[in-house]
Amino acid sequence: MTKFDLLAASAIALLSASPALAQTDPAAPQDTAADTGAQQDASGIQDIVVTAQRTSQRLQDVPIAVSAFTAENLERQQIVNSSSLQQSLPNVSYTKTNFTGSSFTIRGIGDLCTGTACDQATAIHVNDMPLVSTRLFESEFFDLERVEVLRGPQGTLFGRNATSGVINFITAKPDFSGFHASGEFEYGNYDSKKVKGMINLPVGDTLGVRVAGVYLNRDGYTKNLYDNSRIDGRDLYSVRGTLSWEPTSDTRLDLIAYYFHEKDDRSRIQKQLCHRDPTGILGCLPDRVGTDVANGNSTLAAIQTSSEFLAIATGSPAAAAFGLQSIYGADVFSDAVNPKGMRTVNIDYNPTYFAKEEQYQAKFYQNFGNIALNVTGGYAANSVESTTDYIQSVQRSLVGNQGLTNLYGASLPGGAANPFAPIVAALMPNGPGGPFCQSAASPNDGGVYSGASVGCYNQSLDFDLSNAHYRQWSAEAHIDSSFDGMFNFLLGGIYLDEKVRDNSYYVNSFGLDYAAGILPALARAGGAIPAALPPILFGTPFYRNDEDTFRLKSYGIFGEAYFDFNDKLKLTLGLRYNHDDKYLKARTTYLVDSNGENPLLPYGAADLEDALNYAGLDYDASATGIQPYAEHDVAFKRLTGRAVLDYKITPDNLIYMSYSRGYKSGGINPPLSPVFAVPIAFEPEKVDAFEIGSKNTFLNGTLQLNLTGFYYKYDNLQLARIVARTAVNDNVSADIYGFEAEAVMSPVPNFVVNANFSYLHSKVSQDKYLANPRDPSGGRDDTVIIKDITNASNCAVVPLAGGAATSNGFVTAFNAALGLAGPTPIPGTNTTGAYSVCGSLGDFAEANGVPVEVMGGGVPVNIRGNQLPQAPEYKFAIGAQYTIDIANGMTLVPRADLNYTGNSYAGIFNNDIDRLPGYEVVNAQLQLNGANDTWYARAFVQNLTKNNAITGQYVTDQSSGLFTNAFTIEPRRYGVAVGFKF
Repeated sequence: MTKFDLLAASAIALLSASPALAQTDPAAPQDTAADTGAQQDASGIQDIVVTAQRTSQRLQDVPIAVSAFTAENLERQQIVNSSSLQQSLPNVSYTKTNFTGSSFTIRGIGDLCTGTACDQATAIHVNDMPLVSTRLFESEFFDLERVEVLRGPQGTLFGRNATSGVINFITAKPDFSGFHASGEFEYGNYDSKKVKGMINLPVGDTLGVRVAGVYLNRDGYTKNLYDNSRIDGRDLYSVRGTLSWEPTSDTRLDLIAYYFHEKDDRSRIQKQLCHRDPTGILGCLPDRVGTDVANGNSTLAAIQTSSEFLAIATGSPAAAAFGLQSIYGADVFSDAVNPKGMRTVNIDYNPTYFAKEEQYQAKFYQNFGNIALNVTGGYAANSVESTTDYIQSVQRSLVGNQGLTNLYGASLPGGAANPFAPIVAALMPNGPGGPFCQSAASPNDGGVYSGASVGCYNQSLDFDLSNAHYRQWSAEAHIDSSFDGMFNFLLGGIYLDEKVRDNSYYVNSFGLDYAAGILPALARAGGAIPAALPPILFGTPFYRNDEDTFRLKSYGIFGEAYFDFNDKLKLTLGLRYNHDDKYLKARTTYLVDSNGENPLLPYGAADLEDALNYAGLDYDASATGIQPYAEHDVAFKRLTGRAVLDYKITPDNLIYMSYSRGYKSGGINPPLSPVFAVPIAFEPEKVDAFEIGSKNTFLNGTLQLNLTGFYYKYDNLQLARIVARTAVNDNVSADIYGFEAEAVMSPVPNFVVNANFSYLHSKVSQDKYLANPRDPSGGRDDTVIIKDITNASNCAVVPLAGGAATSNGFVTAFNAALGLAGPTPIPGTNTTGAYSVCGSLGDFAEANGVPVEVMGGGVPVNIRGNQLPQAPEYKFAIGAQYTIDIANGMTLVPRADLNYTGNSYAGIFNNDIDRLPGYEVVNAQLQLNGANDTWYARAFVQNLTKNNAITGQYVTDQSSGLFTNAFTIEPRRYGVAVGFKF
């Protein structure tokens, strides 16, 4: 044993867990079972074959940072879904996100961009076909041949560009050798029942059929104290069918169909966090997360139904009598309770979840000798619709509300001609004693005023709905050479067409309905609006971000040239040209400022006449052709590439270094009122990636050790922030570097240990000033944070000459004229806050020469040097199993895995409130295998320590109170399973 071998062996003790495991080329025919994937030698270590470079290669021969898992290892490590997959990968993290989505982050690069027009940072492929949108991560893994995870920018090999990496799911194909079947039934806590099955049927020697599926039904992980129910349950199934035809060893055709369906009460969020702001200026304080409920007086629904706003907006003090509350009084959540447990809630609106997906693929392979052709094409479509309690709590009852009582009394004289009568008829058909009716989340823009009601209740149901419909077509072809001599090549092209329709996000509450009705009624009563017009004029009585159509048309041409200078030294050069066209037709409804003069007009309407036509009321037949949607299109094109030099020191020791450029196209921001100045489009991302690595097998095949170091120069990283109740994307530059180590060791054939370790350093590398929505003061003690009573956003009043007295005195004097209180200290900050009108404050200061500046959104702070979100500095994992031979050919296999994810930040501002503590996940199982592995029985536990760690956070808009939605790992699960295979 050499000194180098001894050092390599000792290094394994410093590593911590997960394998790099996989199988064969899914396109190329395989003649014998010996050719079909992971081989296990006398050491117990699998010699794995992957297709990370579009050709079958031993994993240890691939000069790319790639991890792979065979079907066997997915089962042994209890990798049953995407959440458990990321726990076993170096420098990879995964979290669910706020709008029925999810994000894989690889080496600090994730989906920080929000919106339909955003590309994925991590490209998702199934059998090499890219999926720009998929519900795949919501299902359970089943009947997979392997999963390959490539870390680093990709583009010259795979169909879609990716800045962080590629995850390729390779499904199992028919085996022509004979009839095979397998099945498994699992039962666990939460009354969880899961069934998996597969049937493989050869039809002659050249045709085969394989059908597989999974069904899961379980109770919810979360307890709802309001109705003593369990929510966040699952009821889903997936099925896949594959037909393969292989007339010769040079020709193969695979036809694959897949369907997924889920309908249950799964919750998009696990918990809502807040440290309550008693002033209501912020809603939730920026010092720490807690299990309070946001102050309701900070929300749009409360602001626009307050006595103060109605009096100011109408110019009539008498209108204050119709307010549902005062912004200075007890708010609607003052008595609400948010239980402390991460999996216990108290909500009056239980979640609903529906999703479905279908995929159809065709893969054709033809070998012409020295040239092989691979063609992959397909169609995919999915739909999703989910609802959840928006503020995760129960509002105070509306019964006995003085504003509603006053409205009811004012509606009685004059009968139907009374401007308040239609409002009362729609909202409280049984009078002020309730129940009170509320709009449903539906395309009916009139909501409750047009008969679209979710029902009538004594309190407001505050809920949201997210839905969308996706479809895509793609076709890709590439040819590969296998000439004798030093030169070979790959040349390919792809075309992809994606369309998203009816992508909407709704927020509903009784307060929004009431404001949309009472404001035009008050205007009508004052003679500003003709009495004959319907009651709803200014947009929907609920908030809706409505993307009618998004279209992506993309094509790419890519290729690589391979120069084998000898049997040890190889150079790879790759290029790609990509062209992306994007189109977005969208609008934002409800009471949105259009031009500063009519603050209640919807976006897209220039004046009241437009607004009336926009609402479908045909106020003036001559006003035709009014388009309430904003329409934009953008195009991006880039040339990218890579260069790799690899050298085989020995047949078992490979070193390589590479340079690659990654690209992710820009996009279009969702529509906003012009009062909020944001760019229409955001720029593409570019990353220059430098990598050096080594792949090694030592100690007579009993140790595999792979090492990688990398440095990324990142330009125009797409980063989302929330403005006016929708996402806006900015660009920022960053530097990233890190190290990864993966190892598999088998000192004796029956004992296998797999391990990995990763280190990651990421930081913003440019001066970039952004306002932190959690703390609009920017940390300054001389500002006044303003809650705008017209739209519930925040701004900051900053003295130009310095000194808190100037800003506080200015706001006090201005508010006195409006009948509003002056600034008051805000706990958790070092400054003060007040309710006021941001636009008017700025105009007044300018007109009167007051030395203050009003900053919309808040005081910008420099994020230079901050760590990127979802980028833990350290990760490690270690797993071990031992096969015990017992009587009659049976085996008993105990296995344990420990995965650790280090500290990270959920947001780019890197405040303590954004910090995500590190967490561990411990899994264990004991499996008894029958002779020849024809049956098995297994007992298992996942997340043994019952960790409720948070994987990601979403900070909501200032007009919703700045509460934080938290996403967690799955709770402790345990159970038993029995299965067979032959």
